[in-house]
Formats: sequence, structure tokens, C-alpha cells
Amino acid sequence: MQKIIARAGIASRRHAELLIASGQVRVNGRVVKELGTKADASKDRIEAAGKVVEANAGRRVYIVLNKPPEVVSAMADPEGRKTLRNCLRGLPERVFPVGNLEYAASGLVFLTNDGDLAAEMLDKWAQLEQVYQVKVKGMLTLADLERLGKEIGVKIQTVRQPDATRGRAANYWYEVRMRDSKKEELRRVLFKEKHPLEKLKRIGLGPLSVEGIPRGRYRMIEQKEAEKLGKFEKSGEEKKERRGNFRHRPQSTQRRGRKEPVFPI
Repeated sequence: MQKIIARAGIASRRHAELLIASGQVRVNGRVVKELGTKADASKDRIEAAGKVVEANAGRRVYIVLNKPPEVVSAMADPEGRKTLRNCLRGLPERVFPVGNLEYAASGLVFLTNDGDLAAEMLDKWAQLEQVYQVKVKGMLTLADLERLGKEIGVKIQTVRQPDATRGRAANYWYEVRMRDSKKEELRRVLFKEKHPLEKLKRIGLGPLSVEGIPRGRYRMIEQKEAEKLGKFEKSGEEKKERRGNFRHRPQSTQRRGRKEPVFPI
């Protein structure tokens, strides 16, 4: 059942499971709460969250959106705040965001109605490299960047300062390459160092980039480009496994100076 709902573009497979468990899915008028329930979209009337699941799901859509700050990374908000739907006016297909970008942050959000790709991404979300530009209070030295990067387990470097129209900027921007699990650790360490994080902008997600997309706008990408997200994750997992295998080989057969891949943003 959750696959049918996801393929119809109503929700991701994980969200579809929540809809089923909470009693928001009906098959031929009967509430279904058991995961794995079978149905035929071409014969049965299936409703999820009040929406009828159509047998013909239509075309697959893949979107890279540049989210403004103070916009909820969802298609609806019970508190009445602006959502991603406000940035997608005129789009006929129903899509949903994969992953989350916090309310105050801006930058790249990936949306699709491809439930299979969304499920694959969410299952391995912790392995997907993300690139952020962060603005901190004050300025970090090169020694600070190296020390804090090692402490947190991320790569930090200075970027061109967008706010410095003349002279020196009071608060500096930096680029951080990290996995999603490192975000709160970054906040904690910067706060401890008296350089609290003031702004957060995601500019890269795996092989995708928000470059060239104005704030509040989006671009549609081809399926082949979107599928690189799945290939990226698999590749990263395989390389991790290979690194583990190298550790158990004799010293004479180990590769030296092997570097992690750096993906374009």
C-alpha cells in the first residue's frame, strides 16, 4: 500500500507508512492500518490523507528549489506559516520534499513524486554529503578552521564574503562539507568557541547544486540527474566497505595517501 501511495506522488514511502498507521488511508471506504496491505490501484478506490490515489501516476518530476528562510520544508503547515507550496505555484504535479531543511535556514531542497527514489535517499540520508554556507559571529582564523574541522569531523573553509561590500566584514561566511548528523555538533562547538552560528544556507546536496537558482525559485531536472543521488549514496557505501577491507590486508598491499572524493557543487 505504501508503495502505491508513494508512486502516486501523495507522500514519500515513509510518510505513507505514517498515514496508514494513523488511519488516514482507506481502500474501498474501509480504513486500513496494517502496513503491507495489498491493493490494486486500477480496481480499488484508494484514499490517502483525503486524496484519491490515481491509477495513472503520470510523469515523474524532480525539482531543485532554493528555499527562502522562514519557510517550512513541507507542503502544508498547521500553524499557517509559508510552505514550499508557495514557491511551486502553477506546478500541476503533486510533489513532496525529501529530507528536511530547518525553518530559519535557506537553500537547496529536493522535491519529487518518485516514491522509490525518495525511499532510497531517506534510507541512506546519513551518508549523503551536504554543503552549507554558514555565517558565524566574528571571524575564524585558518588555525581555527583546521582545529574545529578536526574536532567536529567536517571540512571548513573561508568563502568570498557576500556581505562585505566595502572593507572587512564584521561576521564571516564559511563553507562546510558534512553529513547531516554533524550539523548540531557544528552549532555546539561554534557556540562554545563564542562564534555562534547566525545563518545557514545549503548550497549542495550530493551531486546537486543550488547555484544559478534565485531564492524562492526552482528548476526541474532530468531523471538521470536525479538518479545520481541514489548512485552517489551507493558509491559512498561501497567505498566505505572497501576502506574497511584495506585495513585487514597486509601492510604491503594497502594503498597510501588515499583521499576522499570531493563532489562538485
